[in-house]
Amino acid sequence: MSKVAHYLQEHLVGEVMTSTDARRYFATDASILQQAPALIAYPRNENDVRKTARFTWQLAERGRIIPITARGAGTDQAGGALGSGIMLVFPAHMNRILELDTKANTVTIEPGINYGKLQQALHTHGRFMPPYPASVEYSTVGGAIANNASGEKSVKYGDTRAYVQSLRVVLANGEVIETGRISKRELSKKLGLATFEGEIYRSVDTLLEEQRIIFDKIPRNVLKNNAGYYLGDVKRRDGSFDLTPLIVGSQGTLGIVTEAVLTTETYNPQTTLMLASFDSFEQLQNAVLELRNLSELPSAIELIDGNVLQQVHNLNPNQLKEVMPAPFPTAILLVEFDSSERHIKKLTKRADKIFEKYATSLQTSTDPEQQQQFWKLRHATGSLLSHNEGLKRAIPLIDDAAVPVEKLRAYIEGVYALLEANGLQAAVWGHAGDGALHVQPRFNLAQVGDRQKAFKVFNEYHKLVLSLGGTISSGNGDGRLRTPYLQAQIGAEAYALLHKVKQIFDPYGTLNPGVKFGTSLEDIKSSLRTDYGLEHLYDHLPRS
Repeated sequence: MSKVAHYLQEHLVGEVMTSTDARRYFATDASILQQAPALIAYPRNENDVRKTARFTWQLAERGRIIPITARGAGTDQAGGALGSGIMLVFPAHMNRILELDTKANTVTIEPGINYGKLQQALHTHGRFMPPYPASVEYSTVGGAIANNASGEKSVKYGDTRAYVQSLRVVLANGEVIETGRISKRELSKKLGLATFEGEIYRSVDTLLEEQRIIFDKIPRNVLKNNAGYYLGDVKRRDGSFDLTPLIVGSQGTLGIVTEAVLTTETYNPQTTLMLASFDSFEQLQNAVLELRNLSELPSAIELIDGNVLQQVHNLNPNQLKEVMPAPFPTAILLVEFDSSERHIKKLTKRADKIFEKYATSLQTSTDPEQQQQFWKLRHATGSLLSHNEGLKRAIPLIDDAAVPVEKLRAYIEGVYALLEANGLQAAVWGHAGDGALHVQPRFNLAQVGDRQKAFKVFNEYHKLVLSLGGTISSGNGDGRLRTPYLQAQIGAEAYALLHKVKQIFDPYGTLNPGVKFGTSLEDIKSSLRTDYGLEHLYDHLPRS
């Protein structure tokens, strides 16, 4: 690999590193997996990315495969930011806002920009990016595009894909393409190109035409689903075509994003926040279903179960006492509205009637300071993620699934039963309005017994989610961790179809191999970390 490093050092403007400590640092992300890269490159511009891809393509043509993994801040919890070859790290240099168009309400960015800094810049212009994840303060926008990230606001505003207007993408062979919605006539021109881009357009178009029946069979029961690739909006009935929806959420397996044009929404900091308590999950589920039928969706419908509150209370009895003293309810919902003042009043009145039927108590606030106190309940999950009991700590193993909202109760009760049967503490939180919830039980991954138990729970959990018509990957991507279950979710025919998409874009398998395809349960077990921690993220309190 020293020859590869020397070649890249000579031809790239950015830096190349092979030191042991750098490789050790990039051997982990926020997942429970580890895989050390052979070298790390810090691209300064798109040309550096293009040269790297072209170089690995030429090697692949001669039979030598060196993977390329694009990486942002390493917050991926499913191992999507790990790789054994060349690690392209974007936050060092490619981290700028290139243009802020206040007339079109768009922003053009480089992938390494910190999400929180972008959000701050947009706020000064009265705009924001709604699908920000919980890791907004310490993750990158490029990572959000790669994972099609979503968050608390996505119940109303949708996921990242809805806000990506166009992309600049370096293909596996080093060609650069610009994606965006093109007309049927413009598509004909693309189909006639004698380049790799033309080959991709021809192959994807043919695949969509010939295998539409298989594609239409892919289950779409949930509101958030990042399993596999998204082909749904690539070709429309009018013949227009756009590769952007396919690239978003592909986790660097189809191409490497070097620039993105994003649309934004009006930012309204004047919100109304409602805090409702419930004594059963049936009542909570009924409330969520009726909230989703309002004339305008709330901007957040967040769930925290009583086990989260109790465990946080056990760690620090004073942390939540000002906003919710013990004993705690079965669960709570935080429901936010961010419309115009007049419209908010109508919506909150209707929400009041819903809560009168189902909730045991309700508090409503328009005061920002009191709202911060309410949000402490949701953000308290950070205390659980960073806490350890001896060598046991919360790990993102059976996390990030989503089920149809009408199956919320069955999902939560199923998780409780599964964890109780394995002697594990239950705690559930997340985006109830989308049916996307988080579960991170504690294990000691250095102990053989705990590792065996973890994978037993891992397998049973995915069976539970799929039995409810859910998805194994909601707000995050498949990464490596969930790849072994992708075929079980979408079926053999659809799996083969998506694998053809991968082969069209990446015929030599150089782009983030092992993500979405090519990783087995045995591979996961062999790359499992025994000393799981979040050292990368302790400048910020990690959240989920």
